Amino acid sequence: MATTTGMMTKELAFIKWLDENEMDVFTLKDIRKKAGKAFQNIDFTINRLARKGILVKIENAKYCRHNFRNEYVLGNYLANDGIIAYWTALNKHGLTEQFPNSIFVQTAKYIREKQIFGVKYKFIHVPKRKLSGYEIYGSGNHRYRMSNIEKTIVDCFDLPQYSGGYAELLRAFNSSKLDAKKMVKYCKAIDNIAVTKRMAFLSDLLQKENMKPFIDYVKGIVNKKYNLFDPVGLDEGEFVKEWTLRLNISKEDILEICNKVY
Repeated sequence: MATTTGMMTKELAFIKWLDENEMDVFTLKDIRKKAGKAFQNIDFTINRLARKGILVKIENAKYCRHNFRNEYVLGNYLANDGIIAYWTALNKHGLTEQFPNSIFVQTAKYIREKQIFGVKYKFIHVPKRKLSGYEIYGSGNHRYRMSNIEKTIVDCFDLPQYSGGYAELLRAFNSSKLDAKKMVKYCKAIDNIAVTKRMAFLSDLLQKENMKPFIDYVKGIVNKKYNLFDPVGLDEGEFVKEWTLRLNISKEDILEICNKVY
């Protein structure tokens, strides 16, 4: 009885400590670093709490409170270099009304798709140089990284299969307010000339405000190779020499998709 009572006392003390430190999601490393020697056999205590359902083991050495459901924070914990990105960020920034069927996390690591609390997490592996252009949202233990508007747009054009559809991406581009200098910076990071040409052409066609520095930058790097405007569309349509693009979606159709009058 004394031993059982002692265990319960340690568990209650640890839960109280989590409350005082406002920690809803954590790794064992986090606890050891923050708590120091305040708790002995902390692994054992946490495992007991997980067996009782008070804590939930989301991954090896990673736990959260049983009622914690912030998908963006969990996405960052599942990939410690992760950034909430692509379709998820597009929706979070209010650039699409379509809800993604997964939480998209950009990471330089190879991580398999996971499902936590019924939510799917899809991890998109990219070179480390592409892990830029994010901001910190939330506070305290609820902080998470998410790509800013410009980086979200660039990422979605870079890997449009994770954007919720090309037409929806065109509408998002049209409605977004973009910083030309940031667009140049992130286009250099992804190092994809075809994608960069597509966005510059769109900026020009849609007459987006304050994008001249971006357009001028791209005009200076346009190559001779023609690329399809829609990368997965048919090899047909008008050739546009200025941008070395083949418009397999016509200008009229692009403007209609974006609710613009030609």
